[in-house]
Amino acid sequence: MTLLLDNKTLTDDRDVSGSVGTSENAIGSESAAEWVPACPVTDLEPSWGEAALIKARQIALFLLSPSEVYAVSHRDPHTDANVMARGIVGSRGDRPTIASPLHKEIYDLGSGECFTDPSLLLETFRTRIVGGMIEVEVLS
Repeated sequence: MTLLLDNKTLTDDRDVSGSVGTSENAIGSESAAEWVPACPVTDLEPSWGEAALIKARQIALFLLSPSEVYAVSHRDPHTDANVMARGIVGSRGDRPTIASPLHKEIYDLGSGECFTDPSLLLETFRTRIVGGMIEVEVLS
């Protein structure tokens, strides 16, 4: 079963389709979105970002545990540079974060909220793991 909560993926790695959750800043209507394979879970290293080109969008993927994957825009909202996959993974309490590698703005990986500058927002995407493959929900 695949379960998504606040842009966080949890799975027991069985093939399941149609299980979705919510994220404050994730893309909207499910009817206008599709799940797109990104890469096998085994291609990612824990707490290290990787950039993927999905439907002509640069998306940064972060594996925090074997069953916890986050996806955010690779574009830094402060500088418009595509660098977020090179950011520093951390946390604020129980909320996983990514710090921009350029100016160190800190963003919540689940909501995209910027802790250091409330005017900034990092786009987030829902994720799921199906049969060992990470899938990202993007607009069609």
